[in-house]
Amino acid sequence: MSPIERIAILGAESTGKSGLTQALAGVMRSRGHTVHAVEEVLRHWCAREGRTPLAHEQSDIAQAQAQAVMRIRQGVVISDTTPLMTAVYSHLLFGDESLYAMALAHQALFDKTLVTGLDLPWVADGWQRDGPQVRGPVDTLVRRALERAGIAYRVVYGQGQQRLNNALLALGQPGEDDAARMTRENAQFAINEGRTVWQCNACSDPVCEHQLFTRLLAKRPT
Repeated sequence: MSPIERIAILGAESTGKSGLTQALAGVMRSRGHTVHAVEEVLRHWCAREGRTPLAHEQSDIAQAQAQAVMRIRQGVVISDTTPLMTAVYSHLLFGDESLYAMALAHQALFDKTLVTGLDLPWVADGWQRDGPQVRGPVDTLVRRALERAGIAYRVVYGQGQQRLNNALLALGQPGEDDAARMTRENAQFAINEGRTVWQCNACSDPVCEHQLFTRLLAKRPT
């Protein structure tokens, strides 16, 4: 058995990639797996710089996302986006298709790829998100790129727990029943309330992640 399994979560903006990444990590940890949830480099970049990247900055972001995955050598790696998303946005926004070769070569290193469906409502995220009108074109470009490279993928739909369970099934794992879900959520609640030692790398609470970046954005200079 391979010492590492890599799972990619791809999809257009506001389709629940970050929340699904953290929820999957929480479930798999509760089942005894060593899980590394790799966050989206672009989100951190935008929070730090206080803007979205320009065309010439896309390549460095794609490389940083790939490096964040490849430096992990064992366990289960769940990556919230991959360089392929950077390549797609470079293509869509700047007409630059040069990142596809690198991005698809990296994507081929993942054991499984999930694409989040467009059935969730679009939610504004300040200046970082372009708007609901780009979700369809982005979804199309992601699927075309994967198909062009012969990379298998599964599309995940559903609301809330159903979306999580559909993702688990797509990964070949059983979904959660209500008892298992309550046990995991109560354990997470205990972490968040300070009753157990806080560990960010063990957190599966997307609300906490949202609050973190909201605070970072509030601190950026106007």
